[in-house]
Amino acid sequence: MKITDLIISDKSLGDKLWLVAVSPAYEYKDNRRTDTILGYRYTVALPEKGLDKVDVRIDGQQQMDAPNGYVEVRLDGLEVFIYWSRGEYHVGAKAQGIHLANLKS
Repeated sequence: MKITDLIISDKSLGDKLWLVAVSPAYEYKDNRRTDTILGYRYTVALPEKGLDKVDVRIDGQQQMDAPNGYVEVRLDGLEVFIYWSRGEYHVGAKAQGIHLANLKS
C-alpha cells in the first residue's frame, strides 16, 4: 500500500476552519497550466492546528469571495488526502461546497 492511498479523516483538520484566501484552480495539460479554470482553491487556516493552512479545491463556479482577514466556514463533502509533489508529501483537500459557519443553508 502506498501512503497516498490512505484516506484521512476530515476531523484531522479540527472543528474550526477559517477561510483566508481564494484563487482559481486551473486545468493542466502535459504538465503545463492552461487558461481553463476548473474551480477554485479556498485556503483554509486551522486554528486548532497552530494556524496551519490547507487548500481545498471545489470544482465549478466560485462560491465565496476572499474575506478581508478571515471568516469561519464549513465545507460540504470534505475529503482530505496526501499527495506527492516536488520531492515531498503534501496534504490536499477537495469539497463540494463552502458556506459561512454561522449560517444554515
